Amino acid sequence: MKECAIYQSSHIIGKKWTIEIMLELYKGEKKEKRFNELKRKLGNITPTALSTSLGELEQEGLIEKRIDTTVLPGKSEYFLTECGEEFMQVIWELKKWSAKWKFKDMGCDEALCRGCSM
Repeated sequence: MKECAIYQSSHIIGKKWTIEIMLELYKGEKKEKRFNELKRKLGNITPTALSTSLGELEQEGLIEKRIDTTVLPGKSEYFLTECGEEFMQVIWELKKWSAKWKFKDMGCDEALCRGCSM
């Protein structure tokens, strides 16, 4: 079982905050998000949990951290990699399944998540 791609993937995407962070990085017109912006949008995540999760997602290649050293103090921004953008297709499939079988009439089954304010 340890060699199974689904089992291996579940160790990445099954971690607390992974899907929520990925979705927040996807949403909105601006592709890059700063740490405090993510923390504010996620609400009850602790700074330590967010920092840990961002590091794990970066290590897995789903997100990238860009540091702007032209300003003082340096400004860090996070964004989805090509791998992370493609992973969003998995989230859309989860959304379609949820809308069909679990959470009908929530108002988001047809909406595009990029502009979502929920």
